[in-house]
Amino acid sequence: MSWIREGELTIIERFCANIIKAGPMPKHVAFIMDGNRRYAQKCHVERQQGHSQGFEKLAQTLRWCLNLGIREVTVYAFSIENFKRSKEEVDGLMDLARQKFSRLLEEQENLKKHGVCIRVLGDLPLLPLDIQELIAQAVLATRNYNKCFLNVCFAYTSRHEISSAVREMAWGVEQGLLEPRIDTKTSHSCLVFQSVLWPEYSFWNLCEAILRFQMNYSALQKARDSYMEERRRQEMERDQDYVTKKLQQEGFASHGDSRRRRTLLQKCTAMREKRIQGFLQALEHKRADFFERLCPVSA
Repeated sequence: MSWIREGELTIIERFCANIIKAGPMPKHVAFIMDGNRRYAQKCHVERQQGHSQGFEKLAQTLRWCLNLGIREVTVYAFSIENFKRSKEEVDGLMDLARQKFSRLLEEQENLKKHGVCIRVLGDLPLLPLDIQELIAQAVLATRNYNKCFLNVCFAYTSRHEISSAVREMAWGVEQGLLEPRIDTKTSHSCLVFQSVLWPEYSFWNLCEAILRFQMNYSALQKARDSYMEERRRQEMERDQDYVTKKLQQEGFASHGDSRRRRTLLQKCTAMREKRIQGFLQALEHKRADFFERLCPVSA
């Protein structure tokens, strides 16, 4: 089964999609692929068959997202907690991952056609080495595509991701790339809970989720704007404090020379942006080095 099924929407699906696309559309949609085992139990089939059906639904859902113009999709595929399941089930999931990432590497033309950049997020060293290598090949092969993005969360938990992010920021401070303070950022996402097993997820379920996003769009935008305004205010206060101290060091009064103050403020803002970009680039290089070590032929 292909990662991205070819094909168009049905006439009624296209009609509804065009109506939905007349409103504000989410740029990024994330799916928690939950219910594969319950689906297998419901259908009286093996658990592995339920997981396979779940992947087929993912391929179908990615096609819907492409047709709706949603450029970024995140799927929560395998939690670290899933390692606590029976050895038989975990081994079956690892075998499924091998099959699907191997298939992904065979679909280079399809991925290039749609410009799909694959990113796999999680504590990848917890996975078998051969799966790490397949993931590395897929990530490196598609890293220059930028029309749309598929983020696969594999061997993840929210707690682990938060602690990893804090460690990365601490590393950035040690390297002199970040200032020793923590800035929080809110995603302002619309959470939609639907009582449907993942393998039974439909185009209409996705439409319902998008409609709920559109119904809450004004409130989300208002919260986002308010947050950004407060963040700019806090940054300006920090910049003003820095400039005041700098002027005092240069022998000016606290208010200082207005032209010199403007120059220092501009310089301070530029330095902050440069630090942030430098930190993000350093993280990207660390991640690329990790994948290139796993498949040096592709480096």
